[in-house]
Amino acid sequence: MTDRYAVVGNPVGHSKSPRIHTAFAQQTGEDILYTAILVPLGQFDEEARKFFSSGGKGLNVTVPFKEDAFRFADEHTERAQRAGAVNTLKRLEDGRILADNTDGAGMVGDLLDHGVTMAGKRILVLGAGGAVRGILQPLLGQQPAQVVLANRTVARAEELARLFADVATLDVCAFEDVSGEFDLIINGTSASLGGDLPPIPASCVAAHTVCYDMMYGAGLTVFNQWAQDQGAARVIDGLGMLVGQAAESFLLWRGVRPEAQTVLNSLRNDRRS
Repeated sequence: MTDRYAVVGNPVGHSKSPRIHTAFAQQTGEDILYTAILVPLGQFDEEARKFFSSGGKGLNVTVPFKEDAFRFADEHTERAQRAGAVNTLKRLEDGRILADNTDGAGMVGDLLDHGVTMAGKRILVLGAGGAVRGILQPLLGQQPAQVVLANRTVARAEELARLFADVATLDVCAFEDVSGEFDLIINGTSASLGGDLPPIPASCVAAHTVCYDMMYGAGLTVFNQWAQDQGAARVIDGLGMLVGQAAESFLLWRGVRPEAQTVLNSLRNDRRS
């Protein structure tokens, strides 16, 4: 019998998740059907309950329902607890719902696949919202020498620093107060989607700096274009993170890790054509 999975969000029609997971299933021989479900605002619990009670096995969750999904679940992985928001739900054998956040693992895996090491490095993370909270534990697990959180509202960055104080000491500042050069700069703001840039000084980008935008688009994101103009060694967008987090979800659901690079290459080739 074919197992059912889906991505839920609002909007969700643009989601690449059905294509990605269908490719993973073909690659691994897993018998699944993966669809996209548009959930009306304010109706997440109702729709998720309906999906699981009708035999659905797992959900991916995108904006704006990641915190609703966290509250909906009966059990949480450690990284989900840390993130306070989740992108993956799995129905367990006893009917309870397990929540996980695979975003950070997807991002770290993508950086490592690009040959970017984080151990012992000085890293700047831009933003202090849910997206950044979701990636901090896996990022800190790579043992960087220093992580600086920069945000428009410093109080929000300080709040995140307190949440992760038992893992590592995070330095915080406003965007315009960023100082020194960094080995890696991660843009965790959604500014790129609106064509905007976090107002950080160009001096933080050196000739060896790698800049990573968690967003992605048809071409260079605004942030990556800016970083390239400042002479960054490399710029990387978040498409690999998208495929990587999907692979982590697939592993949680099916117990099989798909090979993500082939699927990522296919998505990138489509963008170029």
